[in-house]
Amino acid sequence: MKVNAAFIFVAPEVDYKIHRTVIDTPAVSLTVVGVKNYDEAEMIAQELVEQGVKAIELCAGFGNEGIARVSKAVKGKASVGAVKFDHHPGFDFKSGDELFQ
Repeated sequence: MKVNAAFIFVAPEVDYKIHRTVIDTPAVSLTVVGVKNYDEAEMIAQELVEQGVKAIELCAGFGNEGIARVSKAVKGKASVGAVKFDHHPGFDFKSGDELFQ
């Protein structure tokens, strides 16, 4: 059975309408989408679930609050996991919770 999954990354100056792609393999269809804040992440996660995504992985830019917000937004319709650095080296060791809310 093919896995329908997604990866959402958060970064400044990202436009979810253009910073997205789908990688389709025989075993996995992976949608990758960039968002600029947690509000957009919640919206995109809900959209992905409507498209049949069952697993969403969040980048390390999401802090604990961001992970919780996306998990709540999908209402149990997809599993949500995260790569984890609460203080991300790519963001001057700040949490996404400080930067993207």
